This record gives sequence, C-alpha cells and structure tokens, in this order.
Amino acid sequence: MLRIAFTLMILLFVRILANTTIPLVEVGAVVDYIQSSDYFAILNSFSGQSLQNLSIMSLGVTPYITASIAVQLLQMVIPKLKEFSEQGETGKQKLNKITRYMALGLAFIQALALIMGLSTRGSLLVTSLEASVADQYRYLFYVYMALVMASGTALAMWFASLITKKGVGNGTSMLIVAGIVTSLPTMMTVLWEKYIIGATGGWSYVWFAIIILLYFGILFGVVFMQIAQRKIPIQYANRQGKSDSNIPMKLNVGGVIPVIFAQTIMSIPLSIIGAIDSDGTSSLSSWFYAIFSSSEPIGYILYVVLIVIFAFFYAFLQINPQKMSDNLSKSNSYIPGVRPGIDTQDYIASLLFKISVIGTTYLVLLASLPIFTAAIFGFTSSEASIIRLGGTSLLIIVGVAIETTQQVETDASQNEYGSIFR
Repeated sequence: MLRIAFTLMILLFVRILANTTIPLVEVGAVVDYIQSSDYFAILNSFSGQSLQNLSIMSLGVTPYITASIAVQLLQMVIPKLKEFSEQGETGKQKLNKITRYMALGLAFIQALALIMGLSTRGSLLVTSLEASVADQYRYLFYVYMALVMASGTALAMWFASLITKKGVGNGTSMLIVAGIVTSLPTMMTVLWEKYIIGATGGWSYVWFAIIILLYFGILFGVVFMQIAQRKIPIQYANRQGKSDSNIPMKLNVGGVIPVIFAQTIMSIPLSIIGAIDSDGTSSLSSWFYAIFSSSEPIGYILYVVLIVIFAFFYAFLQINPQKMSDNLSKSNSYIPGVRPGIDTQDYIASLLFKISVIGTTYLVLLASLPIFTAAIFGFTSSEASIIRLGGTSLLIIVGVAIETTQQVETDASQNEYGSIFR
C-alpha cells in the first residue's frame, strides 16, 4: 500500500511540473502548430500535453527511451558495451550511467531543435520582454529554454528511478502512461463536443457510439495480443529434481519499440525542414512532407517499411537463437523432436521469424489505425492529434498495466508467504 501511495505522490508531483510553463515563455503563438504537427502530436501525447504548455517537463523521459534504444543497438558494434552487458549487475549499472549521460545530451539537442523550429511559428517570449530583447540575444534565450527542458528530463529520470526502486512498476513506463492517461479526458471532451453538443442529426449519436465501441474493441484486441505467447516445450535429460518446462515467446516480441523508433526516424527530417522553412510553403518543404509524413501515401509506406525492419531487427536482438540453444545445452535440456546444437538454433530462429511476422503485422495495423480512423471519421488535424484510436499510446498503456499488475501480484504473494514463516 505504501508503495502505491509513494508512486501516486511522485506522479502527482510530475503532473504539477508538467503544467508549469518555463519562466518568461509565451506559448499562445505556437499551440496550434504543436497540435497540428505529426511529430509534436506524438511528443505531446507522451508528455501528457506538457509540450503544448512548453513546460519544464516538456520532453519527459522521451530522450531516455531514445538513448536506451541507441545503447542497445550500439552493443552490437562496440565490443566494450557488449562486454558491459555480460558483466551482470555491475555492467548493467555502467550501461545505465552511459544511457543517462547520452539522454541528457539528446535532451538538450532535441530541446534546442524543438525551440528553434517553434520560434519560426511565433514569438516564444512573453509580451513584456518581446520589444526589449534584441535579436542577437534571442539565441541565448533559446539556450536557456533548452537547458530548462534538459533539466526536466534529468528530473524525470530521477523520478522514474525512485518509482522503480520504491514504488510500483517500471518508473519510466509509469511516467509515460501517466502522461498518456491525462490526455484521455481531453479526447472524450472533443468527441462529446463534436458528436453530442454539435450534433447535426441522429447519425451523430450513432457515430459517437461506434467510436466508443471501436475504442474498447481495439483495447481488448491489444490486451489479447500483449498476453498471447507461443510456448516452446523443453525436457531435461536428467530429470532428478526437475520437471518438464517451457520457454514462453511473446507474439509481440519487440513491444512498442519498433513503432517509436520508426516515428523518431520519420520525425527528424520534418523537424529540420520545420526549422529551415518557417512558412512550410516551399517546394522542398512539400517534398519532405510528402515523403516523411505518415498521413501521406508515400510517407505511410515508408512508415510501414521502417516498422517492419525495426520489428524483425529488435525481435532477434531480444531473443538470440544461438545463445538460447547454448543455454539449453548447458542446462542439459532439449526441445522434444529437435536435436541439440545447430538444429535447435535453426528451430528457434525459424519459430521466432514466424512469430515476428504475426507480431509485425499486428504492430503495423495498430500503428495505422489512427491514420485510417482519422480519414474515415473526417477528423481535422487538431482533432486527429487528440482522438487517437489505437496507436502506440494504447499499446503502452496496456503493456504497462499488465506488467504492473503482475508485479503487484508477485509482491502480494511474497508478502503472503513471508507472513507464514514469521
């Protein structure tokens, strides 16, 4: 109970900071642009609408997630990092420290690029300072904003570690979910105003009911796919003290990581062109938007291709068939009907590929749902940024809910067993 109360207290404090605008900053001129941009809409959702407030916690733990993925990928090409990953708890602490430093660097760079891009859409200075600050000093003001945002990321990482150690669930995941959940009332409000208050006929109520039912249908589908797994039966050659067991493999091995990585890759060119072309009317800007915006046909195809590539790549990064085969041999166990060694490795690789096909198809469909539903129901760009049926947000919420529930059940059972021996 104390762990739950501690977690809620930290999340409440984070939400207060998320609604605290950076001192001397005016957000009125850029709110509409943030809500209409594909890239900023995603960041805004993950940060619980704190980006549109240009708050201290605007970036949240997003840079930390990016840094974590980068460090995992770099382990494949940098021997020293791979060595750390094999050193147990000591190596894990070293990798975590590297990840945190990288996250702070990424946070500052991302914040500066973000601010430079937003500054082309309107003044970020409060009205009282607008006339008194010379143009040559504006960049110092932008650096100040970037430093505050990077400090917010440092705070978010600290809060996440506190939740992980003393609270309930994974701290990083809990902060993201807290941000996403706070946007759900806004989504319901927009739907209510569009279909109920602004009803133009009886069909408006029908569409409202269809959207709500569709949302819960997608939710149940995501829950099913998140808990679905393929179990590989294993037997022990020496059965003394050991019973037959199995190795569970989730259908969605990579989780939400492939989608986040694809969105990050797609967003970088859009951020750059947004900073260069303030009006967004040049032919170069139109070309970039056509290729890298997932709402455009070419951009959507590229988005799907990136999800597929990262889904397969991350699946085989998470589950190494050769390492799994070696571990089975060391534990004197085997898969029934499959010879130990290279045959076991090939069997696991083949099974992982088939599972990844199912998982990747599911990810592509889920990531595509917000795009298709926005087109089918005729949402405007600002409405589509708020009403997101499916997508990464729902996947993260369900994944964290399942993980947290399992941890609470485990802690409860441990306390129950502990009380027996007291």
